[in-house]
Formats: sequence, structure tokens, C-alpha cells
Amino acid sequence: MIKKILDKGFIEVVDKMGTDLTVANSARVSFGKRKEKFDDNDRKLIKFLAKNKHWSPFRHLMVQFHIKAPEFVMRQWYKHVVGIETTSNSAVKDHAWNEISGRYVPVSDFYVPENWRKQSLDNKQASEGSIADQKKAGEIFNHAMENFLNAYKELLDLGVAKEQARMILPLNQYTEVYWTASFQAIMNFIDLRDEDTAQWEIRQYAVAIKEIMLEIYPETTGIWFEVKT
Repeated sequence: MIKKILDKGFIEVVDKMGTDLTVANSARVSFGKRKEKFDDNDRKLIKFLAKNKHWSPFRHLMVQFHIKAPEFVMRQWYKHVVGIETTSNSAVKDHAWNEISGRYVPVSDFYVPENWRKQSLDNKQASEGSIADQKKAGEIFNHAMENFLNAYKELLDLGVAKEQARMILPLNQYTEVYWTASFQAIMNFIDLRDEDTAQWEIRQYAVAIKEIMLEIYPETTGIWFEVKT
């Protein structure tokens, strides 16, 4: 399962563990019980768990994603992984993260916005609407990108190490990561990034992941959003 995002990005499900029934069975082990087929009783149990914030059964569902996104998007995404502690109850503790290395692989893809947004007047970190002179903004951007890429190529041609030559590249460079996380951690990401104050670009990834989770864990994901709203 793969979803195209932005101009050159994507998110793909590489692997997953568990089903909707896994959540219910993980909770039922407290009573030494287990079921083989999902039914309405399981649905009620999952809803009870979510309503009462019994999160540990939700961590038995795991998904591995392959993500291609601009570096400035991943800078925000990283915040959902830092501070991991195995004894923590935090939603960010159940993660694994590996990234493509610019020390090994030359950087070749860059994000080019289709729309240039205006700076928000009441939120220093946000945008709103579009600027009037889209053409001029595009020209400035393209000119800068041409200079960056030419300089990067010239440094590589001179024999400069990739680990140093990459320092000249801007934050719109695409990177690739493998991200493995529990259901709870993934839903925490969606809750924070699929909302009005999130940057538009990262929100596109959150929306795509939400669609994916509704496909692979329809009952649990649906109940999660029902309880949250």
C-alpha cells in the first residue's frame, strides 16, 4: 500500500503486526481469555479501553512505513521520536527510526511548492492564504535552487566528500526513512499533525496515514476517532 504525497514524496506500508482483534485479546489476557473472531463485544471493549485511556493494548499493533518527505517535514516528525524511554508511558516511546544517509547517497530530489502562502498575522509560526505575486516567488526560489544545486555538483566534482558537500543543500531536499511505531504512537502523530495549526506539508502526510490506518485497522481506528471527537 503506497500513497503519493506532495510532488515527489510518498508513504508506503512495508509491514504490519496485529489486527483489530489483537487489541481486544491483549486486554482480555488479564482474565486468561482469548477470542478467534472479532464481533461487537470486541468493538465495545476497544471503545471502553479508549474512553478510559487504557493505552497499553493499543501498543500491540505495529506498522512499518517507508516515507519520502522533505527534510523540513521530517524535522517536525522527529519530535515524535525524541525522548524515547522504555519505561515511559508516553505515546512516543514505541518507535524505531532509520534514515537514508547523505554521506553515502548523493541528494537528488527537492520539494517545489505549487503555492506560496502568506505569513499569518496572528500566529508567528503559521501561514494563511496565498501571496499575490506567485510568479515572482517562484522565480526567486528557482534561482536559489539552481545556485545550490550547481554548487553541490561542483563540490562533488572537485572530490569533496558527500558528507561535507551536502552542507550547502536547503531544507526542501527529500529524505527517506523507515518508521516503525505502535498504533498509539501513530495515532498521536495524526492527532497532532492533522489539525488546522499544523504546517500544510506535514498535514498531507498525517492525512495519508489516517487513511492507511482506517484501511488496515478499520475498527480500532474508527473507534479511536469516535472517542476523540
